[in-house]
Amino acid sequence: MKGLVIKNTGSWYTVRADDGSIIDCKVKGNFRLKGIRSTSPVAIGDRVEFIPQPDNSALITDIDERKNYIIRKSTNLSKQSHILAANLDQCFLFVTISHPTTSTTFIDRFLATAEAYSIPVTIIFNKIDIYDDADKEYLDGMVNLYETIGYKCLAVSLVTGDGMGEIRAELRGKVTLLSGNSGVGKSTFINYLLPNLNLKTCEISDAYNTGKHTTTFSEMYELDELDGIHSYIIDTPGIKGFGTFNMEREEVGHYFKEIFHFSKDCRFNNCTHTHEPGCAVRAAVERHDISESRYNSYLSMLDDENEEKYRSGY
Repeated sequence: MKGLVIKNTGSWYTVRADDGSIIDCKVKGNFRLKGIRSTSPVAIGDRVEFIPQPDNSALITDIDERKNYIIRKSTNLSKQSHILAANLDQCFLFVTISHPTTSTTFIDRFLATAEAYSIPVTIIFNKIDIYDDADKEYLDGMVNLYETIGYKCLAVSLVTGDGMGEIRAELRGKVTLLSGNSGVGKSTFINYLLPNLNLKTCEISDAYNTGKHTTTFSEMYELDELDGIHSYIIDTPGIKGFGTFNMEREEVGHYFKEIFHFSKDCRFNNCTHTHEPGCAVRAAVERHDISESRYNSYLSMLDDENEEKYRSGY
């Protein structure tokens, strides 16, 4: 039998079979030995084959080839990966200027990983209803930065509903992964779209201006069908850091759109944009054609194979 993985609790996978039935599955014992070294070999969005068992559960025996996936380095086992979701049409990266503050390093690492697998990303700047003048000025600068690079940005408030109409249009007919730090509003967003779910949300920690984890596992939800068109969103636990996985140093610059653009004019084909003479990328940074924050994010990713550095959190 075949079906779609719609939930992952870490030990069980919920699969919606092609006949519409829902069944809890585990992976076959030797399954973990195949493919990518991952803390979880099956991901939300995977099409799988499974064999029903006498106890009404099933064993997953194979995964269809994925068209793409979002992957990051596992925080507990840094030599392994964690696949957030597979077979995506797009990602919504939820970002907040404050309460909590999303770092540009986190944003850039997520964008570079999505770029590596050709997955479009829309950056959702949430909580615009609580920003003061300084926050709004910084927000305008962030939106200008990422739109100039080529990323779609939407500024929204889940409290007032500002910007939500455009978001609904962006979701239509697509499989969309929702990601971001804890506390940026993913669960509130899902409650807005699907109020009957009543997902748990949590206040931001005043002491550290950080979010607390409310989603503990990944799950796919189907939005209301419209004109025969199906739309799906995938909720994932909030993540503090985003360590890149299996990305070679010489490839990193390819996944920063503006760095890749200027690198064509570097004197050396294998330029790392760190010290070489005739580097067009560093010249662009000095001219402010490439933002310093983006360049610093690029430099931080060059050293991702240093596992001790990663443990400090990115």
